[in-house]
Amino acid sequence: MGSEGQVAATEKKRQRTIVILFGLFIGLLMFCTLFSNTLESLTLPKVVTEKALLGSLDYKLEASGILRPVSEVKLTNTVPWRVSKIYVKEGSYVQKGQTLLTYDSSSAEQELQDEIAHLEKQKIELQTYQDQYIQSATSEGDDMKLRAASREIQTRRLDLGIQTRKINELKKKLEQQKEIKAPFDGIVTKINAVTGVVSSGAADIILANSSRGYQLDITIDAELLNLLAISIGEKMPVEIKGDKDKANKVQEFQALIMDIVDNERRSAAADDLVTNAKSTIAQKTVRLQMVNSALKGGEEGRVHITKRSHEEGILISNKAIHREREGLYIYVVEEQLGPLGNVFMARKVPITSSESNDKVTLITSGNVYEQLIIVDSSEPLQDGNRIRLQ
Repeated sequence: MGSEGQVAATEKKRQRTIVILFGLFIGLLMFCTLFSNTLESLTLPKVVTEKALLGSLDYKLEASGILRPVSEVKLTNTVPWRVSKIYVKEGSYVQKGQTLLTYDSSSAEQELQDEIAHLEKQKIELQTYQDQYIQSATSEGDDMKLRAASREIQTRRLDLGIQTRKINELKKKLEQQKEIKAPFDGIVTKINAVTGVVSSGAADIILANSSRGYQLDITIDAELLNLLAISIGEKMPVEIKGDKDKANKVQEFQALIMDIVDNERRSAAADDLVTNAKSTIAQKTVRLQMVNSALKGGEEGRVHITKRSHEEGILISNKAIHREREGLYIYVVEEQLGPLGNVFMARKVPITSSESNDKVTLITSGNVYEQLIIVDSSEPLQDGNRIRLQ
């Protein structure tokens, strides 16, 4: 009886050990399964997502340029004289007829005085021949001498006329060349002249006609120009940064769109190639004109314009859009039920774009509203790839 109880106890202990070992085996098996799945998930492509939303595009224009005169004149002296004095500075506002600089004209003035002295000498010589003619006329003498004296007087009078015109021309040139005066109201934009130095032949002073205003050229993509509906004859706000005297204060001016001309095509950036298969982008130059007494030229002008599209649709980041021969497509996140939990897959969805700006694209086909769109991935994706969310 005692031996039978001992056998039963041993059998019961053996069964308990088997159950424990079986439990440990199942637990270890589950642990290894979960651990292997975790390791596998860590090797999956890691993606960044965003939710597709409804909305409309904002088109933004940000451009800048330097103001330059619409009309300017180069003032110089054709005579190689030394600059005597400069009366203005770059940026100075001048009035018509105001003296801008003077030259050392002493050599021309000396030449003028010599010619005047020569004229006086010719007048004295003429008087001498006139006296000789009177003397010959009042006394009996050779008639030929009288006629010769008469011709000499006429010749001297002609010489006096020539000399007088020469002096007048010298006075006129001296008056024009001894100084430079402003031909109109304007602003001095450049001074090349140096006091005490002979003019180099380049413009000594460049003067901008303030009444004609200033021109600002900005470059815009042709497609953006059409979307913003910018046209000749319209006005556009321009921000002008003031000079140091005005503590760099920014002022806004209204500029008139004078002209729109073709510009060189630019190379397409990565974002451009997403929605545009062309390798170059057409550009336009918009020429603006501003007339205001506060402007001097050389200031930086900035243009900021934002316009909202009338069309609404699903907005997707340009980074999420891919291009292939058949057209555009995106990857969306698809959640599937797995034996050990939900898994995430990348699903390829063809789309059709309507409009785009530099950041987002409005699509008209592809039912992806409020779905998670894959914007970036740690590895290249293909349709059906398993992924892990960031």
